[in-house]
Amino acid sequence: MKRDSRLSGVLHVLLHMAEHEGPSTSETLARAMDTNPVVVRRVMAGLRERGFVRSEKGHGGGWTIACDLDQVTLRDVYNALGEPQLLSIGNRSDHPRCLVEQAVNATLGDAFAEAEALLLQRFSEVTLAELSAHFHEHFARRGRSAAIEKSHVE
Repeated sequence: MKRDSRLSGVLHVLLHMAEHEGPSTSETLARAMDTNPVVVRRVMAGLRERGFVRSEKGHGGGWTIACDLDQVTLRDVYNALGEPQLLSIGNRSDHPRCLVEQAVNATLGDAFAEAEALLLQRFSEVTLAELSAHFHEHFARRGRSAAIEKSHVE
């Protein structure tokens, strides 16, 4: 099963955008996300609706951060993405009348719900500013540039 990496990708480009003065084009962001600019525009549109980013058309246009990184949590971004499925494992439903399958699914369902609640709680506790601070620590230790154009050409 393919994992949904949109949250990771969006957080990635949001941090790059926070480091970049001026707008970032969909093409530049697409390189960072390793995807198509059309996909970037679709994903960023959801973030724009929440007020996290803004866009300007035309020459010199692109996407810019429109929010205070201290006020936006990972949960906010997750919600803006449409709350993609968190866990890639799930219950089988081949024999829904089987009592064993019902017992297994009930137990696993409770465990999955608890795990998702815990993960969403943690997402609510981490702001984009904290993620940015971690990013700066990481790059400072390695002495590398945080510029989006340089980091994704290598």
